[in-house]
Amino acid sequence: MERTVVLITGCSSGIGLHLALRLASDPSRSFKVYATLRDLGAQGPLWEAARSRGCPPDSLETLQLDVRDADSVAAARARVTEGRVDVLVCNAGRGLLGPLEMHAAGTVGSVLDVNVAGTVRTLQAFLPDMKRRRSGRVLVTGSMGGLMGLPFNAVYCASKFAIEGLCESLAVLLPPFGVHVSLIECGPVRTAFLEKLESVPGGALDGADAETRDLFSRYQRHLERIFREAAQDPEEVTEVFLAALRAPRPALRYFSTESFLPLAHLRLADPSGCSYVAAMHRAVFADEPAEEESAAAPGGPELRAPPAAAPQ
Repeated sequence: MERTVVLITGCSSGIGLHLALRLASDPSRSFKVYATLRDLGAQGPLWEAARSRGCPPDSLETLQLDVRDADSVAAARARVTEGRVDVLVCNAGRGLLGPLEMHAAGTVGSVLDVNVAGTVRTLQAFLPDMKRRRSGRVLVTGSMGGLMGLPFNAVYCASKFAIEGLCESLAVLLPPFGVHVSLIECGPVRTAFLEKLESVPGGALDGADAETRDLFSRYQRHLERIFREAAQDPEEVTEVFLAALRAPRPALRYFSTESFLPLAHLRLADPSGCSYVAAMHRAVFADEPAEEESAAAPGGPELRAPPAAAPQ
């Protein structure tokens, strides 16, 4: 039986690592997985986990791939020995947290380069062959930050909103070629993503006004609580990727959790944006929102504490 060839970007940790392991160890033995990393020096945890899970030796290979470098992407493509990729998973990403005015231009550019331009480079490298073969699937790690604006995540959300437009545009175009694009919309996930966030150094916050510093402190407390109480395990999220990969007629969007859908619906229900802005501000920055107020809010009690993080 010919195996499904899957290439995944961003496999040093988190969702990418867990998805590579899940597919490589699948009992059907129907997947050949190319797990790519920007730095192959970081592949140790992946191989250690692969050994502990008993992945067949020919089910998993690692490749160097830096989405910021078109030559690196092309070189990884050339090392796929099967000569084709059936499923491309665009998972590499970077976060950025803090007041917008405190971010250095280079840091902003780096996040946009990885999250947006890097995804474009990867798609440009692999889509032409899929279109020629009239067969292929693209799974992209999306985020609630691409569906709604989150405070102190302005650049990250901008990048993820761009990914929504990119994928939706391709999803309209590609079905005649037998190629399907799906976004896996994630909420908070227990990975190293938070530790890898580009953030504002503590001292740099001294340059922000006092009210912004106070709001940022309150947001950080909210973020910690959400990750403590509502974050998903990456293994749970990888099953959503698998469902999208195996679906006979893939949808454009799959959701790893429904916890943030009330707020997403609120954005659509009031096109002016006023209801969403008020609800999100109240949910994030009200220290102890009144029970009766939250229950009366559109979407019900879930609006008391929506996941308001830079997830993935």
